[in-house]
Amino acid sequence: MRLVTEEKLPISEELTVLKAETLYKTDKWWSAVALVNAFGKKQIATYLWLKKGDEWKRKQKFVVRSKKEWQDVKEVIEKMIEELK
Repeated sequence: MRLVTEEKLPISEELTVLKAETLYKTDKWWSAVALVNAFGKKQIATYLWLKKGDEWKRKQKFVVRSKKEWQDVKEVIEKMIEELK
């Protein structure tokens, strides 16, 4: 179940979050996709955070900066997706 994220994501204050959706969130893990303005340029980032104590710490970040870059990633993933069945 995906949720439009109303809660503030633990993303650097230097980035402006334009839109975001949580993919999943537990007491320990949080994954979300965000459209951000990063230093004057829009990008889409997939984040994975781990909660340590009372703070969320970023474990992974994957960024897509253009439609071309997304098409390249999507093409490779679609070639491999059948292996998951």
